[in-house]
Amino acid sequence: MRTIFVAAAVFVSLFASAAQAACTGVVAGRLGPLHLVGGAPEGAVSITFLGHSSFLIESPVGVRIVTDYNDAIRAPVTPDIVTMNNAHPTHYSEAVEPGVKYVLRGWDPAGGVASHRIEYRDVRIRNVPTNVREFGGTRYNGNSIFVFEVADLCIAHLGHLHHTLTPTHLAELGTIDVVLVPVDGTFTLNQEEMLEVLQQIGPKIVIPMHIFSQASLEKFLARASGLYAVRRETGPAVVFSRATLPDTPEILVLAGR
Repeated sequence: MRTIFVAAAVFVSLFASAAQAACTGVVAGRLGPLHLVGGAPEGAVSITFLGHSSFLIESPVGVRIVTDYNDAIRAPVTPDIVTMNNAHPTHYSEAVEPGVKYVLRGWDPAGGVASHRIEYRDVRIRNVPTNVREFGGTRYNGNSIFVFEVADLCIAHLGHLHHTLTPTHLAELGTIDVVLVPVDGTFTLNQEEMLEVLQQIGPKIVIPMHIFSQASLEKFLARASGLYAVRRETGPAVVFSRATLPDTPEILVLAGR
């Protein structure tokens, strides 16, 4: 009988941990309730593709975030928060603009494990560390998937992902609505396994990045046919809300590189 109680307690503990880590909107997560002032959780989020793996994400109350902030690509506005998934030249910068309030690196320069859990106005950001494949071997915890909880949506930027995800990664990610995914198939994970990652995560919207060439993009889209509908935008920006998410998963191609 005691064994049954112990097993039940373990199950409850695991269930509670999974529920705690689930990403289901701005009122979820590990930081407790988020009290919005002057904003509405049913508002929309804007995502603008700046190029390579950099996006400008703008929240309903005007918080601006730039992903994979680097020296070559900058947003037309100064962001409040910048994330840098990996210590590659086109994915990070040491020259951060004055006015940026938070600089979140996906690796720990001191050699530990990067850990970010921040809340700023109507946005929450956290990271899930992953490994990086290099010529000399594996750089453990050298990349982070950043998760942005904004406008009742959960957006994940996979960064320089080099492997499929473990059950631990998936539990830490929780439910993801929109994934920003590298599709080059060479410098990051190959395209077949990247599609496997997308199936692991199960988002409603997939936005390709880290493209390098039209040929690599078209190859990815051909491989994804049957799994996702494809929608192509004529511009680099799109606006999402929970109400406008598609019923079936789709790949959304934004203009730009």
